[in-house]
Amino acid sequence: MAERRGERSWSQAHLAGLLGVSRQTVISIERGRFDPSLPLAFRIAEVFECRIEDLFTPQATPVTDPKKN
Repeated sequence: MAERRGERSWSQAHLAGLLGVSRQTVISIERGRFDPSLPLAFRIAEVFECRIEDLFTPQATPVTDPKKN
């Protein structure tokens, strides 16, 4: 996300204003400390005119079956 923001010469504050979130939220997303909600992820993709998958890739988390424990 930071790379796309930089390509547009947008500050974190400008992007935050477009998204309706705080600058701290943008910083946290860019640093990987915060995963945006699905509605926010859609807004981010809309602002950058791309798909969510172009911005975010889910980390594989093993699925465990509680019945097998």
